[in-house]
Order: sequence, then structure tokens, then C-alpha cells
Amino acid sequence: MTVEVGTKVSGKVSGITNFGAFVDLGDNQTGLVHISEVSNNYVKDIHDVLKVGDEVQVKVLKVGDDGKISLSIKQAMPKPKKNEQNDRRNHHGNNRQRFHGNKSNHQKKDFDALLAGFLKESDERLTSLKRNTDGKRGGRGGRRS
Repeated sequence: MTVEVGTKVSGKVSGITNFGAFVDLGDNQTGLVHISEVSNNYVKDIHDVLKVGDEVQVKVLKVGDDGKISLSIKQAMPKPKKNEQNDRRNHHGNNRQRFHGNKSNHQKKDFDALLAGFLKESDERLTSLKRNTDGKRGGRGGRRS
């Protein structure tokens, strides 16, 4: 059986690395599912999602000239419903920029206020420190009692 780009096939996980999983497709063919193609969610450790021997449905993304086969588990899954897409868009889409824009302005104002307070306090401390050390040095400008 020859695999073609875009087809969905079943396979068995034959090996796991820190960057992905090797899937045995049968007929002496093995492909790689990169860790970014395992799930729609972020995968920190692939061992949390897959283990050797798991049966998986994969989609063929690419067949290289050298015979390497790139696979995807997440693209072989059914597409999310419209409600799920809208929820994701509301949390991560166009509203994201507007939300973070307001937050950024608010943080900038807070930062400016904090910086002004710090500079004022710092000047006061330096003035006090200078007043106390100048008198102890002796020499010109020192206090005379």
C-alpha cells in the first residue's frame, strides 16, 4: 500500500522521542508525527498523550523524496464545531488585541506612577544621604558648629 498526501490511515505508535512519535503504517512504512501535530492543545511532554502500542488515526502531510513520511494526528481528527471555534476566537482572536491593548495602557499608567514615586523617593534619600555624609568628610562646605 502506498501512502498519498492527504489520506487518512490507521497506524500503531512504534516509538516516541522528545520531538514526536513514530507510527508504523504497515507494509514496512513508518512515518513521524511531530509533537506540534499530536493535539490541538499544547503538548509539553508527548508521553502524557501517547505511548508505544497506541492505535492512532493519522493524516499524511508530506512524503519526501527520501521516503520520509510526515503525519498529523490533530489534522486527522474531526474539525471542532462552530461554537467551539467561536469560543476560541473570542479568547484568542480579534478581541485578544483589543483586550491586551487596554491592559497595556493601564499597565503603562501604573508604571509611570510607580516610576515617578520611585524617582521622588530616590531624590529624597540621596539628598538626605548627601547632607549626612558631607558634614563628616571635613573640608570645604562642611558644617561648622
